[in-house]
Amino acid sequence: MDSEATTEARILSAADALFYEHGVQAVGMDRIRDACGVSLKKIYKCFPSKGALVEAYLRRRDKWARTALEERVACHTDPQERVLAVFDWLYDWVDGPDFHGCAFINAFGELGADSQSVADAVRDHKTAVRSYLRDLAHETGAAQPEWLASQLAVLLDGAMSNASITDSPDPARHARSAAKTLLNGAASPAV
Repeated sequence: MDSEATTEARILSAADALFYEHGVQAVGMDRIRDACGVSLKKIYKCFPSKGALVEAYLRRRDKWARTALEERVACHTDPQERVLAVFDWLYDWVDGPDFHGCAFINAFGELGADSQSVADAVRDHKTAVRSYLRDLAHETGAAQPEWLASQLAVLLDGAMSNASITDSPDPARHARSAAKTLLNGAASPAV
């Protein structure tokens, strides 16, 4: 017999795959039940609502994305290369067969106006990524690490969105090039 944690993990894995590939609204609880082999009653015992399951999915995606990003960046010691590694990681991710855009942007577009828990999970993720980018910007000695981090975050989100729309990893390379330009001195706000 499965433990509660194992059952929750199976449910969440099925929901993650389905929500990410097809969108939250397109996936019903019955489809998740069929994919994970757990009864609806048990699913609702683990996750009292679809909203709770969506939030858990986003929190899981947050951990995956930030861990993968940090592991990639940790391979570098040069501060500028650490920033550029963010975009190399992005390129490899969007070039893979399972890329369906940014789960957070997608979920916010679908439910953000109607679900505070989804909006909060998305904002928490984007805030954490921006904070990480600020730390990386600070390592470079940038005069205004907050400003540089904001610019890098826009490049990152824009590249993800464009890669999804164009079905090409090229926007990640373009974003990397723009990040390199920023790192070479154009990161200060216009006066």
